[in-house]
Amino acid sequence: MTEDFRLLMIGAMYENGGNTTHRFLDGHPDLAVYPFESQLGTRHVGDLLASMFPLKYRWPEFLLGASAHDDYRAIIDEECKVRARTPQVSRFRDRPFVFSDDDRRDRFVDLVAGAPRSRGRNVAAFFQATFDVWRDHHAETDRPIYVGYSPIVTVDYEKILGDLPEARILHVVRNPWSAYADTCRRPVPLSLADYMLGWTTCQHAALVAAARHPARVHVLRFEDLVADPAGTLTKVLATVGVAGAPALAYPTWNGHRLNEVYPWGTIRHATVEANRSTAFELSSAVRSDVTARAGLFLDALDYRSFL
Repeated sequence: MTEDFRLLMIGAMYENGGNTTHRFLDGHPDLAVYPFESQLGTRHVGDLLASMFPLKYRWPEFLLGASAHDDYRAIIDEECKVRARTPQVSRFRDRPFVFSDDDRRDRFVDLVAGAPRSRGRNVAAFFQATFDVWRDHHAETDRPIYVGYSPIVTVDYEKILGDLPEARILHVVRNPWSAYADTCRRPVPLSLADYMLGWTTCQHAALVAAARHPARVHVLRFEDLVADPAGTLTKVLATVGVAGAPALAYPTWNGHRLNEVYPWGTIRHATVEANRSTAFELSSAVRSDVTARAGLFLDALDYRSFL
């Protein structure tokens, strides 16, 4: 299963456009795009970054003695499980979603039964099981490329690429001023220092990954996406052997056009104008502090002249 399992995994720091990119890819007929953030992490993740980023966003770890049922339950997948099991409290409750988490669990167990147990096999089975039991998914294709999105997961690029030989990573980066301004809209936002530490950590991982694995890791600037969604994403998909499609021009949910990206993330309107104006919601003093903390990444990602 892992040798020919095709996954395009999107990673991005918070409010950097990962959810937006995910929604722009959603309508493509040859892609099986996960319905929400694919929060694959488990509570068993434990490394130097475990205190910086939520475990649900990390590439998963599984206990050696666990069963298939245990492995399935360990995957946090908060957004999808809440929508499936307690839809009344989900922020996506108004979106039609014919899906049973129990059916997915049973399908997952079937897929991994009788095969050597591995992290990559568990991830592949999780994605396949999702689409096997999602009854009102808009597209069906014989051999889709699965598309997942989990914030900051790019920091685990070595595990992703090592576990799944056909996996590709698409890392999305947004200018740090607009990104921080958007995170300030959250009820309990990160401090500027904590946010920028996370932002620079993610960009460092992405640039190193792209340099080490140029055929498998791609860095996409949010600014290029909003300037030309269809053209930009068509170039990205060409690297995995998929042609463009008209639906790449706008964000969708299960193939249905969205008027705004929210509640998939804090970005509502994916436009050049909205992106730029968001940066100037910050005071000049805060913008200067963001600039200082972004450091050399502004040059590496061509953001030095954004303001």
